Amino acid sequence: MLLFQQGVPADSIHRAVSDVFTRPEYEWVQTVQRHWLRDLWWGLRDWLARLSADHPTAARLLFWGALLALIGLLTHLGLTVWRIYRATVAKPAASAPGLAPTLHDAKSLLTRAEALARQGRYTEALAYRFVALVLDLDRQKLVTFHPSKTPAEYVREARLGASGRATLAGLVSRLYHHVFGAEPLDEQGYREFSAAVGTLQQHVVSH
Repeated sequence: MLLFQQGVPADSIHRAVSDVFTRPEYEWVQTVQRHWLRDLWWGLRDWLARLSADHPTAARLLFWGALLALIGLLTHLGLTVWRIYRATVAKPAASAPGLAPTLHDAKSLLTRAEALARQGRYTEALAYRFVALVLDLDRQKLVTFHPSKTPAEYVREARLGASGRATLAGLVSRLYHHVFGAEPLDEQGYREFSAAVGTLQQHVVSH
């Protein structure tokens, strides 16, 4: 009021106030932190709501399709977990009866592995080849064989040095992929596995 009494024009005051409060430091804009995942979720919800309102039949088909896909995924996961449990926890004698009669004879297992390989049954041959290796290492007191042990346990206990243990770990990884993970195996893959076994055995002999 004092300014008006002193004869300062009102529009000059208004202009001065506007100049001050339009500066960047007085720009009072509420900043909202956005997250792409949250935006995606809300966008999906909006889209589903529009789909349900505009095309109810398509929305129902989408719901049942998603439900069936979820059931299929859960079934697949359950079967995979069961296969891993059966292959790694159950005794080999229970899951592969053919191993039982010659379980402590590495030469017989190696002969069986080669016979299976000639028949094109490379995954089975791989399993026999690995057990033959373990029995050979057991004979040399480098591991302690037991039917209930998992292949990974032999890696942890192997007295082979860092290099030998790394080679054995690579063999176990291949074993899990093909025998337990059902990854296809051809003759070349089996021969490469056998060559890696031979390399490990030479490492043992040289040390």
